[in-house]
Amino acid sequence: MSATYNADEQRYETMKFRRVLGNSLKLPSISIGLWHNFGGIDNLENMRKISRKAFDLGITYFDLANNYGPPPGSAEENFGIILKKDLGVYRDELFIATKAGYHMWPGPYGEWGSRKYLLSSLDASLKRMGLDYVDLFYSHRFDPDTPLEETMGALAHAVHSGKAMYVGISNYGPDEMRRASKILKELGVPCLVNQVKYSIFHRPIEDKGLIAMAEELGISLVIFSPLAQGLLTNRYLNGIPEGSRATRSQFLKPNQLTPELLGKISKLNELAKKRNQNLSNLALAWVLRHNAVVSALVGASSAVQITDSVKTLENLELSPNELREIDQILK
Repeated sequence: MSATYNADEQRYETMKFRRVLGNSLKLPSISIGLWHNFGGIDNLENMRKISRKAFDLGITYFDLANNYGPPPGSAEENFGIILKKDLGVYRDELFIATKAGYHMWPGPYGEWGSRKYLLSSLDASLKRMGLDYVDLFYSHRFDPDTPLEETMGALAHAVHSGKAMYVGISNYGPDEMRRASKILKELGVPCLVNQVKYSIFHRPIEDKGLIAMAEELGISLVIFSPLAQGLLTNRYLNGIPEGSRATRSQFLKPNQLTPELLGKISKLNELAKKRNQNLSNLALAWVLRHNAVVSALVGASSAVQITDSVKTLENLELSPNELREIDQILK
């Protein structure tokens, strides 16, 4: 793939952009997460194909973290190569995010939420990607042992120093989100988004009232794992295929795929068919139904999967009857 890349001139024709709550910024409804398939163990040419296809379809938001790989840091390094070879000329059209919070290096300054760790990590991330700034820098998880004022102060410093345009939080619960938002507002740097896990199969944020609170605070939600690690796709409708995430991921194991769960997946797939969609389209439409949700992150192991995810935008409407049917299947 040595030919010069020229982005599709119609790349913004079909993508639907959503405005971040309390902000003029818009993000694509479907974005790409580089949590999986972009590490040092993966194929670089395939990563390039996925990234190029994503941008050709109007996906501007590329989501990373310092520890994405494996090994940690390699996703950012590979994305840096992709920027240099393919996407860098379109930098002003890209919205690039990274995070820090999980284990990255030995010692007391290699994880969590201290100022030293967050700002050192951001510098390392910028170096790996060959960037002067990121568009969004996240605190990847709440640190119960570091004053939240210190963690949020580090995020604000990232903006004031020009190394990040916006800041956000990830995996923060309602109480922590409210406190973080208040501190950042006082520092003159609003909290743009909270990135949380949410899917038809994983709904704790509903029970905790986080969605309503996000609307109240004017903080948009970016959703990760909306396809439940691939469970909400056609991948497991006929057993566990070799090479699937269930055979190689620490987050999804074959013993989780019980007959009961597979039965629910099959019923959800039948509902999707009635809508002239596949299961992943239904699952993405389901998380995007909330006003507070600005974007759903999808992973991909091929360019075809990205194309398929964007087809969700052809039918985002879910009727009350369809929502009730989904809940009934899950009971």
